[in-house]
Amino acid sequence: MTILCVRFQLPPKYEAALPGLLGLLEDLTPVVQALPPDGALADLRGAERYFGRGAEELARLIRVRALALYGIDCAIGAGPGPLLARMALGQAEPGEPCAVPEGLVVDFLAERPVAALPGVGAATARTLCEYGLDTLGRVAAAPLSTLQRLVGARTGRELHEKANGVDRGRVVPNAVALPHSRLRSSGGTPILAAEHPFPHDELNPDRHRRALLLDAEELGSRLRALEKVCRTLTLTVRYADRSSTTRTRTLPEPTAHSPELTRAAYGMYGALGLQRARVRAIALRAEGLTPAEEASHQLAFDPVDDKLRRIEEVADRARAKFGPRAILPGTLAA
Repeated sequence: MTILCVRFQLPPKYEAALPGLLGLLEDLTPVVQALPPDGALADLRGAERYFGRGAEELARLIRVRALALYGIDCAIGAGPGPLLARMALGQAEPGEPCAVPEGLVVDFLAERPVAALPGVGAATARTLCEYGLDTLGRVAAAPLSTLQRLVGARTGRELHEKANGVDRGRVVPNAVALPHSRLRSSGGTPILAAEHPFPHDELNPDRHRRALLLDAEELGSRLRALEKVCRTLTLTVRYADRSSTTRTRTLPEPTAHSPELTRAAYGMYGALGLQRARVRAIALRAEGLTPAEEASHQLAFDPVDDKLRRIEEVADRARAKFGPRAILPGTLAA
């Protein structure tokens, strides 16, 4: 077991502690991938050899240091790959990491519902369940050709591999930049993240979309201030039971334009098909950052879009002069 998936039990509005908590992981290994708003992956292959300790022992050390230095507890899953570590995290409790040994991967997956596999959305799970493939064990036993007919060639192959314990994922070192913090990099591709925690479990989809709007406009403003554009956008929805759903979308073109980011965020949220979901927090992450001067922009000849971009420029100048609250998010299109 060489991969840890850590979820810190961050109180609402306490996201500023995440960079420091990531530093606890980076003290053990440089291969750390942030998972905003409150988690991370860590590859411990080198750390196990260097410190002479196993993944479970290192996981307990991380928890003790997080409690001692920040007063924050965490839950940790361990597995031979990122996929298994994420799934183990779903079974973990603070104080007792859940570890999936390499030899027991198939047994661990066999009785898990198909919807528990990261990347399997509601529509795919519903299709599989209609044909009796409601557990990962049954999916693993199904012929590859059957899965490909049901969900498509590429998805079927990936689903068959994952259900059989084949984890081709890897931990990509990066860094998280939270509100009012600078863009950081720890050897990988830099990212920007914006997160909106709710004061209580929120069921109202309109408030969910309002949070997405706030996050998208914040990311757009910060990207433009850094003279960067992003290629991909990742949405993370955290629920009351501490589970989460993550979706990533590649944008049609690299952008820092807030309406484009908002449309992409709304599209990912709508595709989740949430119904009366108790949402605790919503986060957006901009990845694949490149200098704005190197990006091309497809001319749309849309006077509305041109007007919005001019308004954005004025709003950015106002924020730079009078502070981030000079222009309230959501007012640009008013």
